[in-house]
Amino acid sequence: MDWLMGKSKGKPNGKKPVAAVVEEKKQYLEPDCTKVRVVDFDLKELVVLPPEIDLNEWLASNTTTFFNLINLQYSTVSEFCTGDTCPVMSACNTTYFWYDEKGKKTKCTAPQYVDFVMSSVQKLVTDEDIFPTKYGKEFPNAFDSLVKKICRYLFHVLAHIYWSHYKETVAMDLHGHLNTLYTHFIVFIREFNLMDPKETSIMDDLTEALCTPLPPTPQNHVTER
Repeated sequence: MDWLMGKSKGKPNGKKPVAAVVEEKKQYLEPDCTKVRVVDFDLKELVVLPPEIDLNEWLASNTTTFFNLINLQYSTVSEFCTGDTCPVMSACNTTYFWYDEKGKKTKCTAPQYVDFVMSSVQKLVTDEDIFPTKYGKEFPNAFDSLVKKICRYLFHVLAHIYWSHYKETVAMDLHGHLNTLYTHFIVFIREFNLMDPKETSIMDDLTEALCTPLPPTPQNHVTER
């Protein structure tokens, strides 16, 4: 778990630009796709720190929730994400590398990378010394840094789903859930400055499309009747 505890300093956050990438048409930016949500209210209301709630408690609760939701979202396309279809963990013009506990960089397939992320985060969020659930138990001193690292890796998974598995997501009519999850996640990390804007810049076009408030019409979401 050292990759999350910040013991591999000096590494470029596990990513490297890919040269000579051909720009592809991004289906997830088409208006008919970006307008599909499962809610039509301002998600910013959900991320604001409630009065009298400890900041670390709020970060822990939301981080755990996002981990579970992103893990579930990925599971819907996992059968399409294989070593053959996704030989590297990529999104847009970026390839992500994994760093083991000794700081060794590893180029792995997308399913391997996602498995590393999910298994490592699972261990963390269930560790009482890191994500305490009992009253009076203190959070570790570097908890905010840990949350930032978790969010960065969860973002990689979301970006990969959009880049490599959006067609499958649309085919299963789950793109409304994905759009809502992505928007909720982005407004959360922005509210608490949990990621450097440079880290999320590869998806800025999607962020702009999804985080711009939409008129409250029935066509903006998929749950109203």
